[in-house]
Amino acid sequence: MTNPDGTIQVRINGEHRRIIAGITIAQLAQELGLEPTKVAVERNLEVVPRSTLDQVLVEDGDDLEIVHFVGGGDHAAAVDDDSWTVAGRTFRSRLIVGTGKYKDFAQNAAAVEASGAEIVTVAVRRVNIADPKAPMLTDYIDPKKITYLPNTAGCFTGEDAIRTLRLAREAGGWDLVKLEVLGEAKTLYPDMVETLRATEILAKEGFLPMVYCVDDPIAAKRLENAGAVAIMPLGAPIGSGLGIQNKVTIRLIVEGTNLPVLVDAGVGTASEATVAMELGCAGVLMNTAIAEAKNPVMMATAMKLAVESGRLAYRAGRMGRRMYADPSSPLAGLI
Repeated sequence: MTNPDGTIQVRINGEHRRIIAGITIAQLAQELGLEPTKVAVERNLEVVPRSTLDQVLVEDGDDLEIVHFVGGGDHAAAVDDDSWTVAGRTFRSRLIVGTGKYKDFAQNAAAVEASGAEIVTVAVRRVNIADPKAPMLTDYIDPKKITYLPNTAGCFTGEDAIRTLRLAREAGGWDLVKLEVLGEAKTLYPDMVETLRATEILAKEGFLPMVYCVDDPIAAKRLENAGAVAIMPLGAPIGSGLGIQNKVTIRLIVEGTNLPVLVDAGVGTASEATVAMELGCAGVLMNTAIAEAKNPVMMATAMKLAVESGRLAYRAGRMGRRMYADPSSPLAGLI
């Protein structure tokens, strides 16, 4: 029944309202500041097809429910620059990849490109005197574009590691290096006594050692005091692909040092790289996980995305853990 003032009375989402008589549901939605194409309307307990909203007139006494989707989410915020720095050198990519175990240099180079890595580890080995014109890594991965990080893979004494890095500096001028001194061949666990001693010597000689170590926060602090520029605890034994075995100690290392912390060794797949980043690590170093994948180039891409995703999740701050359920959708406005 139309009132003398030309209005009718309806109920909208449980509230009584007076509206102008003779308008359509679409016009009513617009008057309410809603976009008709983005809402669903129930009229007197029957859903009104969206295609007819501009045809159906609102009548006196109508009971209308107007709903839309609520979040769940918000518009994604712009991600600012999130580079990291080691020994005064800044990098955008937080993924460091190795250069061993690939079928050839071409595959290695393709994987590095797919990974987006700006640093690659390189082993120091004797020149092939029998074939001095044999292809070299530098023919495929340009050290002017990608930072080479000479490492001491295969060294079981501090003396061997120091000698190797002195040769590396002479060969390429590198002072940013990766130090690892292994304890024995079965586990390839680091010998921390030798590692600490070598770190001190290298630091005094002007090297900038990023140091492979056990996942021990006390040892990590000692390395920092000895002159390391980055702490690189293992997640699991080298080449094992077992993933991070002790998230607690990795997190303690991150919290206890002022240096960049990069998980080195043990990552086998993308989700494990994400875990490392969600723990607050500055980056992840891997070789076997990419090189021994059935499709190394595809895996390199997956690792790139995993590291980026884990870092973004860490920066966003994960939700708190709860013992019981908590509904995502608001209860207010429930039909």
